[in-house]
Amino acid sequence: VQLQASGGGLVQAGGSLRLSCAASGRIFSINVMGWYRQAPGKQREKVAHITSVGSTYYSDSVKGRFTISRDNAKNTMYLQMNSLKPEDTAIYYCAATTYGGDYWGQGTQVTVSS
Repeated sequence: VQLQASGGGLVQAGGSLRLSCAASGRIFSINVMGWYRQAPGKQREKVAHITSVGSTYYSDSVKGRFTISRDNAKNTMYLQMNSLKPEDTAIYYCAATTYGGDYWGQGTQVTVSS
């Protein structure tokens, strides 16, 4: 499984961004796809995930502001981020969990200015 993340950038507080994660390879083996982030000096944390049947999870810090979705026809997962805060600044990574292991995409930088 190969994952390609995109959509990061610089935005002012209160603004919005949409991240995309395009999957290729053994896509049929993917059970869960998710977004993680890592801020400078902090550990990587899970932001959200979506299962193959559409169940979702959000961390408390983004609940109500971020929405995860997937377009199976395009083999792409999205993270719509609204009401962004400076503390959302981080490198965002997409990941896929399969029966054969976990796969990670390259990160995309999100910077929220105050």
